[in-house]
Amino acid sequence: MEFSRRRFLLSIVPGIMFGLTSAPVASYSTAGKRQQNPSFFRLKKSKGRWWLVHPDGHNFFSLGLNHLDPAGLRYPENIHIWQEKYDNSMEQWLKRSVRPNLVDWGFNTLGWNREVVTRGLTHHRHSRHFTFEEYQWLDMPYCHQLPFAEFHQWEAETRHPDFFSSVFADWCDFVAREHCVPLAQDPKLIGYFYIDCPTWIHTREENEWKGPLFNPDRLESPAGRKELQEMATQYYKVTHDAIRRYDPNHLILGDRYEANEPLPMEVVEGAMPYVDVLSFQDFKEPVGHLHTWHQQTGMPVLWADGARKKKTHDPDIHRTDGHWYAQVLEGLVQNPGCIGAHLCGAYIRNKVRKRGLINREDVPDAEMVNAIRAANKKVQNWVESY
Repeated sequence: MEFSRRRFLLSIVPGIMFGLTSAPVASYSTAGKRQQNPSFFRLKKSKGRWWLVHPDGHNFFSLGLNHLDPAGLRYPENIHIWQEKYDNSMEQWLKRSVRPNLVDWGFNTLGWNREVVTRGLTHHRHSRHFTFEEYQWLDMPYCHQLPFAEFHQWEAETRHPDFFSSVFADWCDFVAREHCVPLAQDPKLIGYFYIDCPTWIHTREENEWKGPLFNPDRLESPAGRKELQEMATQYYKVTHDAIRRYDPNHLILGDRYEANEPLPMEVVEGAMPYVDVLSFQDFKEPVGHLHTWHQQTGMPVLWADGARKKKTHDPDIHRTDGHWYAQVLEGLVQNPGCIGAHLCGAYIRNKVRKRGLINREDVPDAEMVNAIRAANKKVQNWVESY
């Protein structure tokens, strides 16, 4: 009996099928998506492998760290570090702490700066986006999130948008004017993310009150599947067109899908004409899941967020497992569609995430940093010798 692609893709989480050899659901290339401007990050496929290409022309595998927010150095008990060591200055912190550490640790990208700052059933928030000036102070490649909508799987407070309304289109145009116009000519920008784990057909405890965007029971009928694909196509078209009115240059990295929740193929097929990369959050099986998605679509894939934590004797302190990260990197580079890996750091351990590569006394976790540095350096050597 033929196994339909939709049912297969709904079944691969969390149990993953390795070594899948089925053909892609649709041919994919960057042709027609945008002009491949050599002055900006772009994509190419060479000898059967997808690559990011740096504006200077060399192959680039994005090694990113996520969640960089200095508020973890501004608690009453440690604010003196922020004031005395960094002169109460974001510029000084980025230039004297963040950039040299990321470079030393082998990262070449800021994956996503926003950090979780409150976490609860009625109030779950992240810190603000970096500004254009802050990205320039950091002076390294980066990705930027566009707040087109707020249907993240952790989001607890807002209603679902109507993608077919003129109000949604107007909002997307405003977001593009506000965010994309200042960044449109920056060669350090790799591309734009959208939603952090969109709830197309699943929910979490925080947002059960509003349900998913689309009732998964309706996928049992052809009419329901058609409706979802039209809905997804509208969303990705409106957001794509808003960006392209103001920025013809940068990649569209799209939503960071939760790889351990069901993702209907109708959503992916709606996205494919309008995004350059399929991006995933995955804290469990990123190697297997990204392998499957690349084989099913032929598209470049990005591990956009994920980590494994190691608990300590203190329930309020966790560690980011650098050894697990190293194992994941070894697997991801075997995937000819994978263009990068972004570690869910964070940079500084705050009291909400409870996990970071630097503690609240501004001291790095030497063991984990050493493991991460070695893993990143191994990948950089592989890229240079490819």
